[in-house]
Amino acid sequence: MSEILVIGHRNPDTDSICAAIAYADFKQKTGVANAVAARCGDINDRIDFVLRKFRMAPPRFVADVRPKVRDVMEHRVIQVALETSACEAFEIMDRYNIRTLPILDDERTCHGLVSVFKMSKFFLPSHARLQDTRRVLTSLNHLQKTLGAQGYELQAPDKEEELILMIGSMRMDSFEKRLEEYDPRELLLVCGDREDIQLYAVEKKIRIMIITGGLKVSDGIRALAKANGVSILVSEHDSATTAMLCRSAVSVKHIRTEHFLHFNEDEPLNAIRNVAISSQFQAFPVVDAFKRVVGMLSKTDFTKRVKRKLILVDHNEISQAVKGADQVDILEIIDHHRIGALTTQQPILFVNRPVGSTSTIIAEMYLHANLEIPKPIAGLLLSGIISDTLNLSSPTSTETDSNMLQRLEAITHINATEFTDALFSSGSVLTHRTPETAIINDCKEYRERGRAFSVAQIEEIGFEQFWEQRDLLYEALEQHRGERQYFFAALFITDVVRQSSLLLVSGSSQLKSAIQYNQIEPDVYELPGIVSRKKQLLPYLIKCLENALGKETDGQMDT
Repeated sequence: MSEILVIGHRNPDTDSICAAIAYADFKQKTGVANAVAARCGDINDRIDFVLRKFRMAPPRFVADVRPKVRDVMEHRVIQVALETSACEAFEIMDRYNIRTLPILDDERTCHGLVSVFKMSKFFLPSHARLQDTRRVLTSLNHLQKTLGAQGYELQAPDKEEELILMIGSMRMDSFEKRLEEYDPRELLLVCGDREDIQLYAVEKKIRIMIITGGLKVSDGIRALAKANGVSILVSEHDSATTAMLCRSAVSVKHIRTEHFLHFNEDEPLNAIRNVAISSQFQAFPVVDAFKRVVGMLSKTDFTKRVKRKLILVDHNEISQAVKGADQVDILEIIDHHRIGALTTQQPILFVNRPVGSTSTIIAEMYLHANLEIPKPIAGLLLSGIISDTLNLSSPTSTETDSNMLQRLEAITHINATEFTDALFSSGSVLTHRTPETAIINDCKEYRERGRAFSVAQIEEIGFEQFWEQRDLLYEALEQHRGERQYFFAALFITDVVRQSSLLLVSGSSQLKSAIQYNQIEPDVYELPGIVSRKKQLLPYLIKCLENALGKETDGQMDT
C-alpha cells in the first residue's frame, strides 16, 4: 500500500507543521492507516519548541515528490561478477526472464553490462569473423565447471588463455595433417573414444583434450597425458554440445559493454525519460550517492504509474506546495487561505474555511467525528491556533478559533495566554538564523496579474534585532528577488506584543511609491495594527501591485 503524505507548504510555519501531524493522526484514526505526516522545509526554533513541549517527532522531510527513478526501478538486482561465465549468465537471464545483467564487484560498483544482444554477436559472428567460432578464451576450471566435466591431470587450471577448438572426428591421416597447422599448446581437442586420435594428440602435447559422451579414458592415455603435461576433461555431453559449451565458458568481462548509461536513484523520471527512451540500451544500472548499484531501470519501467498521493494542509496554491505536487495525485486540501491556482486530476475533498488557523479546522474535524483528541495532538493544535492568530489578537481570528482554543486548553490543561509568551520567546528567527535563511523562513510565493512575488513573515518580540540586521536583510532580500526573478519581494516583521509590523521591500520604485504607509527609512515601512499577512497585508500589496502595473501601461515602469 502506497503512503499518503500529509504535508504543509514550503518554508513551513508552526500551524503548517502542527496541522500536518494532527491531520495524519486524524486520518489514521478514521481508517486511512497509510497517512504519514511530512514537511518540505526546515523547522525553526519555535516549531522545535512546540514539538519538544508535546514530545512529538517532526514530520518526515520530503523535499520533492516528483516521480523518481527509485519509484519505478527494479530494486532486486540480479547481477553477475567479472569472472562469471557466459553460460552462467545465460542461465540467469533465462531463469529470471531478463535480457541485461550488470557486472558488479563486492562494493556493488558496476564494471559493465552483459546482454543477450552482446552475447549473440559473440556466439554468432559475421561471415567476416567466422574464424572466431573456433576461439575459446577461458581457463580449464571454467571449462570444467561449464561442462560439468570430470578432470584428469589438469595443468595450470586457473590460467586464462585463448585456445583453438578442434573436433577430432576425421580419419587419422587427415587429423595428423590438420594438427600440423597449429601450435599444439594452443589446441583444445574435442573427441570421442578413438584411442588413436587420443594417443596422437597426447604425444603432440596439445593443451587439453576433452572426451565426450562420458566415455572412459584408459590408464595408458592418462599416464602419457600426465607425462606430457596434457590436461584431460571428460564431458557427459555429445561432441556438438560440448563444442558449443566450450565457447560459452568465456568470462563475461570479455563480452561486456564497458561504456553504458546509468542513472541516480533520485533523478526525476521526467528529466531522464527522453535520454533513456532514445538510448540503444534496454536497461540501465541505478546508483546511489556513493555510486553503488541499488536497482535496474528498464524502458518499460517508464510506463509504470507512481502511486504517491498527497493531502495538502495550510495551503492550496501550487507555487507554495512541495516540489512535484503537480505530478502526483492530490486527494484532499485542508486550508484557511484564499483559493489560488491549483488543478487536480479528479474531484477531491477540499475544505477551505475563513478561520484563523488550519489547526482550528482539524480540531473541529475530531469533534464532528466524535473522536477524542489525544493530549499531545491537542497541544499541537493549540500551538497552531495561537501561532497563526497571535493568540486570537489577529484580525483573522474568529469565534470558531476562540471556541476551539478553549476546548484545547481544557484537554491540555495549558493556559493559552501564558503559553503564548513562552511560544514567542522560544526562538527569535532574526537571532538564530542568517539573513539569507531568515528572509525565507516563512516565505510564500504568489502570482497576480502575471507577476510573481514573495512575502515572508517573521514574528518577533520587539524590532531590535531587525534594526541591527536591517542592511544585511535587505541585501539578502534583493538577492532572493533576483534569483527567482520576482517582481518584488517583501519581508513582514510583526511585533506580537505591540501588535504592529514593519515591511521591508525589494522591488521597483513604482511599487514602493504605491505603498501609502509611512516610510521610516529607505525601503522600510511602518504598518501599525497590521499583523496578518493573509487578511491585511496581502490584499493591500495586491492593490499596490495593480497601481504599479497601471503605471507600466504608460511606459513608466522601472523593474
